Formats: sequence, structure tokens, C-alpha cells
Amino acid sequence: MIGVAVAVATASGSALALPLPLSASAVAAPAAGDAPDPGSTRSLPLVPLPDGERSAAPGTPAAQGLPRRDVEPFSLVGVVWEEPDTELHGTVQVRTRSTATGAWSAWQDLETHQGDHAADPGTAEARSGAVRGGTAPLWVGDSDGVEVRVRPEAPDERGAAAPALPRGLRVELVHPGGGPADGARPPQDLRDAPHDDAPHDDAPQADPDPDADEPADEDTGTTDPGGEEDGTADPADEETGADEDTGEGTGTTDPVDEGPANPTNAGQGAVLLSPEESAASAVNADLVALGAVEIPELSKTETEEDLPNTTAAKPYIGPRPRIVTRKGWGADEKLREANFLYSKSVQAAFVHHSATGNNYTCAQAPSVLRGIYRYHVQSMGWRDLGYNFAVDKCGTIYEGRAGGVAKPVQGAHTLGFNNNTTGIAVLGSFSSATPPAKAVTAVSKLTAWKLGLYGKNPLGKSTLTSGGGNLYKKGTKVQLNTISGHRDGYSTACPGAKLYGKLGTIRSTAAGYQGRP
Repeated sequence: MIGVAVAVATASGSALALPLPLSASAVAAPAAGDAPDPGSTRSLPLVPLPDGERSAAPGTPAAQGLPRRDVEPFSLVGVVWEEPDTELHGTVQVRTRSTATGAWSAWQDLETHQGDHAADPGTAEARSGAVRGGTAPLWVGDSDGVEVRVRPEAPDERGAAAPALPRGLRVELVHPGGGPADGARPPQDLRDAPHDDAPHDDAPQADPDPDADEPADEDTGTTDPGGEEDGTADPADEETGADEDTGEGTGTTDPVDEGPANPTNAGQGAVLLSPEESAASAVNADLVALGAVEIPELSKTETEEDLPNTTAAKPYIGPRPRIVTRKGWGADEKLREANFLYSKSVQAAFVHHSATGNNYTCAQAPSVLRGIYRYHVQSMGWRDLGYNFAVDKCGTIYEGRAGGVAKPVQGAHTLGFNNNTTGIAVLGSFSSATPPAKAVTAVSKLTAWKLGLYGKNPLGKSTLTSGGGNLYKKGTKVQLNTISGHRDGYSTACPGAKLYGKLGTIRSTAAGYQGRP
């Protein structure tokens, strides 16, 4: 074994600014045929659309888009632009062609406000020169055709000119690649690799509506201190341990060991881990073996017995739920920045929806997550996946941003409140669709365990210090529910009205899992 110290550091913009090779694989497999497909991203510039695509309102800036065209296979799509602080005032719509049926979808809307999920203002991750503005990505399934239109807002009633569209608009077509359960595929030109998620019988019905052109393209390849009502102490520290003005991490070091040949779980067969995979797995070594694809669930008694004697969590901690690791959902560890970023504690949990749509099967959820991860890192320019955890429609919980599921990993999920919090995204869009009961239950279980590790009451409140946003100025101390929705910390529609309406149930159920009276 080669001892490697994994430094806990802030983001390095230069790492993200460099293009990554398309053929890079996260698994150092013993034979070429065992290497999974790590995926690819194709980035295409948008162009002015013909007059017929403009709004009829005079004074409206020209629309931009991409005429209907054939493209290499992809499954997730988003639109990005140059300045991360610039908002897109208008609508972004796409339609795509299914590789299975050859039919074109109806126009689908992309959520234009994704910047409210970003790193806190002034932090190293936010200052990175690689960071861009962008929409939320949309999962469209296996597709080989795309059409895009971006329409600016019309002038207001007083005739004031509509804001121009952001500069450098591009559509990002993400092929998420294969994962551990998808079957091995030899390395090849990833742009030509077929997507291998098979449809399931429980697949939700896609919007069936076809309709019945092309500019040159290019392939980028990569393109607080907590006020706690119940009086329990924070096992990590009573202070935030981070610069409240900047939201930067603590800068402590987490040493791990990694080796060139570390087998995965028993029964899975020996798989060689890259140094990046070893590091991402080793931070969970106190919970599961190196290279494990999941962290098994424990009963409440087993969870309590597994805790250090000094923890403040006993007896109020929920049973540890089953969590699929980054290895389990197939994260390409070479995409993210090498080091891990921590807060000092976890004082609250913010619940999100991914706004990627609901047309995915449970078997496809790892692919959806791999697509979001690639979009966050390579298209948006973040250091890693923004969310700390993800939950799919069947209630499966996934490890998000690397650093350890039990640790206070600092994410990029709630702009202004990433310090000393954890972000949980339910995969889907829940503005009008009701979140599945299994997903709601999973969020309750996850928050009961994760918040319980830090002595937090799901029914209580926590005092957080704003890192800056559109609801609270930087430095403002804000008392929020320990389980809050994204919109509680930032003016946004996230996590969708229907999921936000379930937060009361999530709080009370989580408290029940913790065994609180």
C-alpha cells in the first residue's frame, strides 16, 4: 500500500480550466475489455435563429438556438454561457430524437436558474475561471438528434428593452457513459459509444409528440454556529470552524492509504482502483471496506453501537440507511478536483429537486447521476458534483460530492448556505408532480442519520450565517428549520412546490427515526 495524504483544500480553478482527455477511465482495469465507458460531453455553439423563431413583440432581441440536427448519442442536455453571474431572462427549450424509436419529442423546458445551486460568493470554487452560467440539465434518455431555441423576454408593459441573452450560449450534450452495473465495454472513441441503459417496464411515459437543417459543430470532449433548541452538542465542534465571511473550508488534512490493487467487496470480483478512486473510497473506510459499491444499512441499535463513545448523537440518531457509493454509481473520479473540501459541522440539511425531469427509470438513476456530475464539473465548471446526496424515485440514496458520507463535506447546492450544511437532491422535477413516497421516506431516513451524527433535531431550528445571496446579505445570521427547502435560503422555485410541501412530513418522520419523544 502506498500512503497518500489527501489534503482538504479549497478549489483550484486551473484544474478545471484544463481540458480533460475523452478516453480517461476512472478504473485501472487489468484488461482493456474491463474498462467502463467514462462518458463524454459535446458542446455546440448556439446561433441566431431565423426571423420566424423570434417573438412577435417588437424590440425583442433575436432568439438563439440550434436547428434540428443529427448528433452523436447523448442522454442529458443543458445550456451554458460565459459569465456565471449573468442571468438568462427568457425561455430555453429543447426537443430530442429517441435512438430507440426515431421519434422527436415535444418541446421541453429547461430550468433557467441553476446559479442558485452554486458555491458561495467569494469562495475559491466560485472564483474559478472555469465556472460558467447555465440552466439545469434535463434527462432525455438515449437520443441522437437535438433542436434548441432560446427566446429572450419581451419588453415590459412600459416598453423597457428586454435584457439581451447572455454571451457565449452553448448546448451541452452529455453521454453519461457506463457504470458498474452496465457491463464492461472496451475503451474507444467515446463520441461513438452507444448508451446502454435499457428501458424498464416501469418506465414513465415520455412526452410523445413529434414534428418534422445545420451549422458547424465542435466537440470539446470536456468542456455556522448552530443554535440548537434541544441543547445537544455538536460532535464535530461547537463553532463553525470556517470563515463565515468567505464560507471557506477548515483546511484540515485527512490522511488515507491507497494502493494500486485494491479489491472491491467480496463476491464482486477483484477490480483495480485508480489513486483517485482509492482516495474517494478511503474517506468512507470507517463505514465500509475500500472499493465498496454500497454502504449497508444498520438498525438503530447497530448505528448507536457503531458510534464513538464521545458522540453527542446518542440516543437521538436514526438508523444508518443503505447508501450507494460513488464507486457504486460509476463516478469517474478523474473528472473532479483531487482534494476534498470540508466545513466544520452539519447544522442543517437543504432539500432540492434536480429539475432534470421525471422520465427516467430506477435502473437509469445511476446514469442520470453520472450525467449531472459530468455537467456540474465539465459544463458548469464546479469542483465536483454540487449535491452531497441524491435520492431517486425508488428511494435509493446515493453518495454525492466526494469526501465521506459521514463527514461535513462542503457542497455547492444552496448559494449562500453551503457552509455547515448538507444538500440532498431528489432526482426529478416536482413543481407540479408529486414526489414518490419512497423518495420522501428516503430523505427522512437520510436526514435522521446524517443530522443525528451532529446532534441535530429534525424538528428544531439552526442558526446559519449567510455567505451572500438574494434573500440574505453576506454575514447575516439566519434562523432556519434544521431541514429546510432550497427556497428558504435563496429565492428560487427549488425544490418545487410539491416536494416543498412534504418537508413537514420529512421533519416529523426523521424525528421519529431518531427516537425523539
